[in-house]
Amino acid sequence: MAAQQQTYANHAKVVPLYHYFTFGLVAVYFVYRTYLAITAPSMDNAMAVVLATALLMIFFWARLFALRVQDRVIRLEMHLRVANLAPDLSARFGEFTLNQLCAMRFASDAELPELARKVLSEKLDDRTAIKKMVRDWQADHARA
Repeated sequence: MAAQQQTYANHAKVVPLYHYFTFGLVAVYFVYRTYLAITAPSMDNAMAVVLATALLMIFFWARLFALRVQDRVIRLEMHLRVANLAPDLSARFGEFTLNQLCAMRFASDAELPELARKVLSEKLDDRTAIKKMVRDWQADHARA
C-alpha cells in the first residue's frame, strides 16, 4: 500500500498508540488515583497520585525532548540548504527564527531561496502562514 502524499493538510504526525492509547492509559490512571486519594485519603493513595503525576510528566517531556532534538536537526539541515541554495543569505542565517526554519523545510530546493528572502524581508514568523506559502511541498516522513 502506497503512502498517502504528504501536504500541509495532512503533515502533522500522530502516532495513535502513543498519542491516544498510551496517553489514555496514563490519564485514566491519574484520574483513578486522584479519585482514590480524595475519597479514601491515605499516604499510599497520595503517593500513587505523585506517581501518576510523574507518569504524565514523563509522557509530555519525552515528546517535547524528541521535538526539540528534531528542531535542532532541522536547523542544521536548513543551514546547509540555505548555504547551498542561497549563498547570499548564508551570512544572514542567524536572522531566521526556529519557526521560520521549521516551516520552510517543506519547500522544494527550487522555491526555498525565494521563500527564505520573503520570510526575512517581511519578518514572517507564523509556521502555519509560511507552510501555506509553500507551492511544491516536499514530504518529511522521518519526523519524530
